[in-house]
Amino acid sequence: MIIRGEQPGDIAAIYAVTQAAFAPMPFSSGTEGPIIERLREDGDLTISLVADDAGEIVGHVAFSPVSIAGEVDRLYGLGPVCAEPSRKNSGIGTMLIKEGLSRLRALDAKACVLVGDPNYYARFGFVGDSGLTHGSVPSPAVQGLWLDGRPRVGEIVYAPGFRR
Repeated sequence: MIIRGEQPGDIAAIYAVTQAAFAPMPFSSGTEGPIIERLREDGDLTISLVADDAGEIVGHVAFSPVSIAGEVDRLYGLGPVCAEPSRKNSGIGTMLIKEGLSRLRALDAKACVLVGDPNYYARFGFVGDSGLTHGSVPSPAVQGLWLDGRPRVGEIVYAPGFRR
């Protein structure tokens, strides 16, 4: 399996694996695939990586711009991230996230934020309960990774593709 950047021929497979991965999740709105499409259409899909296993797309991760308390320069959000349901818990998400964070560092990103399970994302250095907010989401789930070493506080605003 390789982790590589999205290619035009991957778009339908990314949509399919994303929708399949999130369908059984109680927190899912069912809009994860369309969010990725809107981010791509808007030019806000900064990093889009796939897990390619012998030509089959078995996972995907997206990184897109965010603002935190009005700051917008080189701040990114992680998500959605997913793996094909039959391959869940096989390390695909970990590989995708590690490669994505490496690519963010290469872009000289200042921070990466997300809303997710603190027990999962702590392994990558994300910290919750840090003064970040996102609507009514409980603070432990609103997490940041400070790539420039400077923590930020305040409301996270995701790219418009998340809100339409």
